[in-house]
Amino acid sequence: MEVTLEHIRAAGRRIAPVARRTPVRTSGSFDRRAGVSAFFKCENFQRGGAFKIRGAANFIYSIPGDQRPRGVVAFSSGNHAQAVAIAARSVGVEATLVMPTDAPASKLAATRAHGPRIVQYDRLTEDREAIGRRIASETGATLVPPFDHPWIVAGQGTAALELLEEVPDLDAVVVCLGGGGLLSGCAIAARALAPKARVFGVEPQLANDYWLSRRAGAPVTIAPPDTIADGLRTTTPGGHTFPIIQTLVDDILLVSEDEIRAAMAFLLSRTKMLAEPSGAVAAAAVLFGKLPPGLRRAGVLISGGNVDLGFLATLPAAD
Repeated sequence: MEVTLEHIRAAGRRIAPVARRTPVRTSGSFDRRAGVSAFFKCENFQRGGAFKIRGAANFIYSIPGDQRPRGVVAFSSGNHAQAVAIAARSVGVEATLVMPTDAPASKLAATRAHGPRIVQYDRLTEDREAIGRRIASETGATLVPPFDHPWIVAGQGTAALELLEEVPDLDAVVVCLGGGGLLSGCAIAARALAPKARVFGVEPQLANDYWLSRRAGAPVTIAPPDTIADGLRTTTPGGHTFPIIQTLVDDILLVSEDEIRAAMAFLLSRTKMLAEPSGAVAAAAVLFGKLPPGLRRAGVLISGGNVDLGFLATLPAAD
């Protein structure tokens, strides 16, 4: 299925009972530091604390009714797991979630609170997709992928749909990039609603599989990345999302671990917004001048706010 703006609009109507329409906020202090007027789409205020509920709910609500009693299974470091748990519970579907042993404690606890079965694995030595597919095969459950499916892409695109409905005159849309579901959906929405706007994905330098793949012209696989942005630790682009991003996204930008930490600290101290590392990478790219010259109004996705409190103590002081 080729995802279109109409699929994204239909997803928006479908997920309305469970997903929030999140606010768009601005910050004069951020704009002065970045030299860009930033419009933050605050998915850190979303159900489950991240954008993932959009794609997970659209997928689960699209499963045929006769298949739902078999349950669903998903693999995730935390945000997708929590989103699947919330969406599954909302329609009375049992969920099994495959999560790494080093998932942030706050994400693990929040996911457990929604009552799913959790299976943990070592992300450095075990294949989460293989575990998830084995469970799906044994139980008959439907596998809910974290990013690489048209239903997921359409659901995630509702974030940009809402942003551009509220702020239509943007000249850039800046989105974090892990597996590519959010960036793919946002790019589709942006190209339809704001064709003059440039679209950028942002990866950590330590998790640059899309940056490498874009320049190679084909998917490149990297070793499991050791970035603080745990939601962006994918090792290879998705088969569905990679062609969309290659076609519709202007460029992939990279940010360092120090830049991610500094952006988190700035957002928290100056704008009073709590962003997790993955949620702060798009803001980091804007704050540290990664955008090309001449862009003045940027929509910036704050993709999530699920961060362990202990981690906040490691952030630098905002200058």
